[in-house]
Amino acid sequence: MNVLVIEDEKPAARRLTRMLEALDLNVLAQLNSVEEAITWFTNNSHPDLIFLDIQLSDGLSFEIFDAVTVTSAIIFTTAYDEYALQAFKLNSIDYLLKPIDDEELENAVLKFKKQNPVQADVKVNFDDIRKLLGINPVERDYKKRFTVKIGQHIKLINVEDIVCLYSENKGTYARTREQRDYLLDTTLELLEDELAPDQFFRVSRKYFVNIKAIEDIVSYTNSRLQVKLKSCSDQDIIVSRERVKDFKLWLS
Repeated sequence: MNVLVIEDEKPAARRLTRMLEALDLNVLAQLNSVEEAITWFTNNSHPDLIFLDIQLSDGLSFEIFDAVTVTSAIIFTTAYDEYALQAFKLNSIDYLLKPIDDEELENAVLKFKKQNPVQADVKVNFDDIRKLLGINPVERDYKKRFTVKIGQHIKLINVEDIVCLYSENKGTYARTREQRDYLLDTTLELLEDELAPDQFFRVSRKYFVNIKAIEDIVSYTNSRLQVKLKSCSDQDIIVSRERVKDFKLWLS
């Protein structure tokens, strides 16, 4: 089954693609803007199913369907609240609330397969969705702080004070400007959808880096890059080869 991912947050798009491929689905492309999607639909055969975010880098995804007629079924992947999701769930195959859960994703795909809808009959009422959500897109609410337990105390760590997040010995840690490491009750995979993409980038399977903490970037072996961060000189942070291109785009 051919599917298409339309998502403007590249880490979220990559994570969703990996999850879909694990379900033996063929991801034709990852698109991140209204303009890119319109061009793609104009020049390609439409997929069986689209995984669609609402707020894209250049506008609302509803604008795609004003420009082209899309015959694919749709599963929304959104950060909107439960009330809005329930309202437009009736007009689509399903919705997935970010961060996307493996089991919920599999159930949504199974739901599509069981319904086996005729593509011509799949109609999403975008005008009703616009009326419900309003003209202005909802601002994405990214993680602002973490809570960590230290003995009998609870400490708040503001995201802007974190220079990097990393995994070690099956734990996930935050390194702060004060060179303190705090164990977090989460995983790097979950953080991909929770951290502001203009501030944090996952350079490898082990590290997220804060753009404001970068001191230097050095060429490394095998077309990789080494990132040097403030308050993180003891960490050997390498941008994996497959993420170098996206990393350079993120920096620009």
